[in-house]
Amino acid sequence: MKLSRFLCSVLTAAVLTSPFAYAAEPLVLHVGDQNYYNIRASIEASGVLKGAPYTVDWKHFQAAAPLAEALQTGALDLGFLGDSGFLFLAAKQAPVKLIGVSRQNPDTIALLVPKDSPVQTIADLKGKKVAYWPGAWSQQLTLRALEQGGLAEDYVEFVKLMPIDAAAALPQGSIDAFPVWEPYISQQIVFSGARPILTAKNLMPGLSAIAASSPAIDSKREAIADFLGRLKQARAWVDSHTDEYADLWAKKANLDQQVSRHWLRQAHMTVGPVDQQAAADLQSTADFLFKVKALPAPLATAGIIDTSFQQALTH
Repeated sequence: MKLSRFLCSVLTAAVLTSPFAYAAEPLVLHVGDQNYYNIRASIEASGVLKGAPYTVDWKHFQAAAPLAEALQTGALDLGFLGDSGFLFLAAKQAPVKLIGVSRQNPDTIALLVPKDSPVQTIADLKGKKVAYWPGAWSQQLTLRALEQGGLAEDYVEFVKLMPIDAAAALPQGSIDAFPVWEPYISQQIVFSGARPILTAKNLMPGLSAIAASSPAIDSKREAIADFLGRLKQARAWVDSHTDEYADLWAKKANLDQQVSRHWLRQAHMTVGPVDQQAAADLQSTADFLFKVKALPAPLATAGIIDTSFQQALTH
């Protein structure tokens, strides 16, 4: 009996110390990206994930709404989306928090019309077809422009289209205006001569949300903080290698080099903590969306902000 126990102990030790012993389950961060943010491309091009104690499972989305749904269901740990998309999600009582913000040049959000269109201002769009997607900047930009012009929401005819479909519809004449973000703007300008009649400048904050699911914050806090620090390094690398990165990104996204350079030379994307200005901008956007009845009820945004990742995004 003693010999049997001894042999069992020896065999167990041999298995545990052998090269074939089972390792701990590797930590994985599930991250949702959109072309506008080019998070994956910038991180991979800069090489900042080298040596990270986790792997990243990247998911790509065409717009904020499906990304928000993935955050809500727990399919994503982190996601990058516009402020309005995040607010629509938070209004559903989804288990998510704003843990950081991203900003770009406000001219990277614009309302486009075909090059030969007689439209010069938002007032010229009376009864015209304007694309939008629920919860995306396209909706917020047009609503803010209408309000600024003293015009009712039904002044234009909203047509629900994903950005990729609206991009095809504008040059074909199926819609009259296309509110959108980059790289769609540069694509339309470079290939079809579309022109912006207004941008987000002095119209809306254009704040982007770095959103995390609450369960992921609880279970993957250290990995998330590390990822945010590496993301900040990646953005710094892009700023010092803009054309090199633009060319790499063009190949990766199967886009024309002219498009990527046109966009990224003016993008000036930054990532940072949820500071006082960002918090004020978020609340301002929530108030506006409620005012125009896009949100069903007032939303106090302080409760959906998590400032515990400030240090990771400051250094």
